[in-house]
Parts: sequence; C-alpha cells; structure tokens
Amino acid sequence: MKFISWNVNGLRAVAGKGFADIFVDFDADFVCLQETKLQAGQIDLEFPGYTSFWNYAEKKGYSGTCIYTRQEPLGVSYGLGIPDHDTEGRVITLEMPDFYLVNVYTPNSQDGLRRLDYRMQWEDAFRAYLGGLKERKGVIVCGDMNVAHEPIDLKNPDTNHFNAGFSDEERGKMTELLASGFTDSWRSLHEGEAKYSWWSYRMAARERNVGWRIDYFLVSDGLRGRIVSADIHNQIYGSDHCPVELVLR
Repeated sequence: MKFISWNVNGLRAVAGKGFADIFVDFDADFVCLQETKLQAGQIDLEFPGYTSFWNYAEKKGYSGTCIYTRQEPLGVSYGLGIPDHDTEGRVITLEMPDFYLVNVYTPNSQDGLRRLDYRMQWEDAFRAYLGGLKERKGVIVCGDMNVAHEPIDLKNPDTNHFNAGFSDEERGKMTELLASGFTDSWRSLHEGEAKYSWWSYRMAARERNVGWRIDYFLVSDGLRGRIVSADIHNQIYGSDHCPVELVLR
C-alpha cells in the first residue's frame, strides 16, 4: 500500500500548478492533504477510482484537510471530538480493516511562540486520541506536524532553537508521542540523513536547500515491521512543502 502526504498550502493554488498530473503520477492508495484552505463547494477536484473526505475550518481560507482513498473505509471521523480543537479542520481519521489512518495538520506555534500554550494543549489531546485508537488496531499518522524533531531535521538548528517548530517544548511533545508507541518511518530508514520537506519562501531558501523536515509518517510500533520504504519527494514543486511517502506491505 502506498500513502502520500502533502501540505499543499492552498489546494486551489496548487491545482493551477499541475496538481492533477502529479496526483495521477503518485498512483497511491491514499493521498492526504493539509492546508487545503477551502470551504465546501469551492473546488471540484475528484479522480476516477478515488473517494474524497474533507474537513473544513470554520474560518474561510484557513487550514483544512482532505484524504483521497482508493479503498473504501469502514468509517470516517473528523476532529478529535473536543470542541475547542475541532473548529480548524485539522484532523481526518479513516478506519480501515487493519489500521486507522489519521491525517493531521498540527497548529503552528506562530512567531514569538504566541500560540505555544494552545499547541501544548493540542499535543496532549492529540496524543491521547491516538492512544485510544492504538488500543484497538494499528495507527498510521501523517501530515504537517509543524516540528523538526532533532537538529538533523533542519538546516540551521542553532539559530532556530527558540523559534516555532524547533522549540524545546514542541520537540519534547514529539518525543513523548514517539515514546507512546510510534515510529518515525522516514528516520527509521534514513538514520543520519538530512533531507527536508518545507522551505521558507524567503531568501531563495528552497534553491539553497535551507529547509526543515516537518512532514511525517508515523506508524504505531506494531506496524513497523510492515514498512517497505519511506521517501521525501523534494523534486516536486507547487507548494512550500513537498510530498512525503510511505509504502507498507
């Protein structure tokens, strides 16, 4: 099974940059998108053989997630079931016969870490949510998780130590999540390799490969033995993020 995750930073924008052709080339069983920035009815973008599920933010032009799937799920849920966390369209969960697939767009702590307190509350709620799923069957988590976990996961760790996405608090929450029974699929196969999935639009960061790895596929430890490959498609443009991939047997 092939899974793709991509923060498209506005699906209507990337649709004008060859998204349909890229989607077909993926030939994936599941394609998970974050930051779609849509409301219902604002785009008609379906693909033969796929069913799509959408979670929209209440705020227009903000956040939002989507999953395209070639396999019919047993069930679909939206959000965490917590009203304080479920207005921004950040989570979609598909229940499949032998796993849950969770697509997430984790809140950004923002400049000056002004949303860090909320982010910490979100992290605890999200980890608890995943733990509940994991008690029932395997879990695959993908998306823009808005944190570079280790210094190797960004080009300039020293100068970003106290910035959003690389604060001690955010990194600590990722450590807690992994310790609760999850594996970072790409890092498990690429120990010691620096490769990035997001680049600022400023100062030609992507051309200079001054990036961050903040897009993930995590698998619950019981699924770790099914990992075939994990990739970061940094040759694919259209967004400030690139797609990431997981293949399971």
